[in-house]
Amino acid sequence: MTYTVYDDAITMKLIQEACKALGISMDAILKLFGEYFFKFCKMSGYDRMLRTLGGNLTEFIENLDALHSYLALSYQEMNAPSFRVEREADGKMLLHYYSDRSGLCHIVPGIIEAVAKDFFNTEVTMDILDVNEEEERTGKKEHVVFLIVQKSPRQLRRAKPNRLQGSQGIQRDQEALDTAFLRMKEKYLSVSVCLVKKSRWEVVRSMVMLGKGHLVNNFVPIYPKRLWIEEKTFCNAFPFHIVFDESLRVKQAGVNIQKYVPGLQTQKIRLNEYFSIVHPQVTFNIVSICKFINSQFVLKARREMMPDAWKIQPPLKLRGQMIWMESMRCMIYMCSPKLRRLQELEAHKMYLSDIAPHDTTRDLILLNQQRLSEIELSNQLERKKEELPVLSKHLTIEKKKTETLLYAMLPEHVANQLKEGKKVAAGEFKTCTILFSDVVTFTNICAACEPIQIVNMLNSMYSKFDRLTSVHEVYKVETIGDAYMVVGGVPVPTGSHAQRVANFALGMRISAKEVMNPVTGEPIQIRVGIHTGPVLAGVVGDKMPRYCLFGDTVNTASRMESHGLPNKVHLSPTTYRALENQGFEIIERGEIEVKGKGKMTTYFLIQNLNASEDEIMGRPQTLLDHKGNGPWVCRVNTGVIPTPTKLLPSISVKAPEDQLNHFALNALLLHPGCYGVS
Repeated sequence: MTYTVYDDAITMKLIQEACKALGISMDAILKLFGEYFFKFCKMSGYDRMLRTLGGNLTEFIENLDALHSYLALSYQEMNAPSFRVEREADGKMLLHYYSDRSGLCHIVPGIIEAVAKDFFNTEVTMDILDVNEEEERTGKKEHVVFLIVQKSPRQLRRAKPNRLQGSQGIQRDQEALDTAFLRMKEKYLSVSVCLVKKSRWEVVRSMVMLGKGHLVNNFVPIYPKRLWIEEKTFCNAFPFHIVFDESLRVKQAGVNIQKYVPGLQTQKIRLNEYFSIVHPQVTFNIVSICKFINSQFVLKARREMMPDAWKIQPPLKLRGQMIWMESMRCMIYMCSPKLRRLQELEAHKMYLSDIAPHDTTRDLILLNQQRLSEIELSNQLERKKEELPVLSKHLTIEKKKTETLLYAMLPEHVANQLKEGKKVAAGEFKTCTILFSDVVTFTNICAACEPIQIVNMLNSMYSKFDRLTSVHEVYKVETIGDAYMVVGGVPVPTGSHAQRVANFALGMRISAKEVMNPVTGEPIQIRVGIHTGPVLAGVVGDKMPRYCLFGDTVNTASRMESHGLPNKVHLSPTTYRALENQGFEIIERGEIEVKGKGKMTTYFLIQNLNASEDEIMGRPQTLLDHKGNGPWVCRVNTGVIPTPTKLLPSISVKAPEDQLNHFALNALLLHPGCYGVS
């Protein structure tokens, strides 16, 4: 995670494991990482920012602290090191590295050598001269001194392996040099204002320096004999500045810094009485400040020196540059409030107008506020990305619940078509079996009971019937009051639709005995009517659509129910012919007058001769082994369908391992049509 802070212990463990895997030292790993980190920063969009830090390696290093200070606006938890450069007379440099994160100093040579080679086309060598801990520094623990030696151009040329050899190569080099010399001479003469005659190589050198843009190095500024600015104007133009002497006594301060640190208006106060140095981590004296004169200084106001009413506010922090004025033996601190966002501005009860118009802190606050908002948005997106798998899993669960509910209301293939926004065409089924049932004397029961008692009774009855629809694989069409309607062979055609509905009807009759009449306290009685014939089926309505059946078969099945008798399953002639010779006991009722149909010979379904009550109800059965042990659970998974292929229920047996073979044989004996036992 880009903006997440990871403990150094994790970093060190990664380095140690890399050392084991690669078989090289930790110092080498860190140096290689430093080289890669420089490339990584360039690839991450910091290339231009790094290139503009300085015109040479020394300036680049001197401005690293300023870069870290800027990056801290975005990476607020960043704990960056400090750098200080001492230039030696022979061109060598001493690089002082300060960090409170010990053990990482070997990253520095990797970074510096990569920067020198990439940005300044030079090679340097770095050696550690001294390593110590400076406990007097506030928080900084490790102080490492590096010796930086830059290789001369002559050494670099000697190091190149593929330089042209022989007289032919030397001649080509000379011709190229003469051509370049003439071209640069013409360019130089067009801009040169020097009246002194220069040698050929001086002209070449001038043009090379001009082409590289280093002509400004010869610039000599002109200073006025006196300062043309009033003291009052200076303090207003630079509202945040402090001038102090070698003993840290304040000599002068800007108007707004006096406003927010009232103690500075007191005469002869010492700066360290009201401020402490946050960065760089140095002792607050003039010698230490001069040592880090190229660093950016951050001062923090001491809370105890503020007025009582202001102590609840966050302490004011200032960020700026220290400039030593040798003639006056004083130091001027040109600074601005160290603010990152508008919330901090409000917390200090400051306004943008308190900051000078020429001070870029104004723009920095507004730009960083926008950047922080983008970072927060990025973090939110990353958190949402992490939540996506969990949300997707929850969505899948909820989708399954929704589909389960939808499939309970409509056939699955119909529901899928409706989900896809398609129109469901009506389908014609040449043959199916429809069942209607109702509760005997339901009107009288409703008149004698409370509504909640009726609801509880119907819920108990319908729950049992609904379970049977799954056992016998018939489709529940609808319930209206006490009427219950199912169909076999619709919406999925099947040749055993009559047998399925017949077994379902027998199960209904058994289940009804378990539902009590709230008036009499005795089991309720139901009438069941069944008819077989063609129907037209389709979805009707846009709001709460229902899968409905149409045709004379529906009307005839309803007549079979209304003309039936309590606790009897009434069959039409077509249903009787469909069930004939299928293992059912059926008796003839005789000829009756059916409303709207005339005289019809109807029948009563008595029982299934090939199935037990447990099988009809889909209940678990029990098996005993040859020793009489048990009983063991034997669960019937599907309904009993005595078709010509004798497709009987599958059975799962829970028993000791050594008894499984016997139970399998026993199950096959009890159900000779089973294909296997698991």
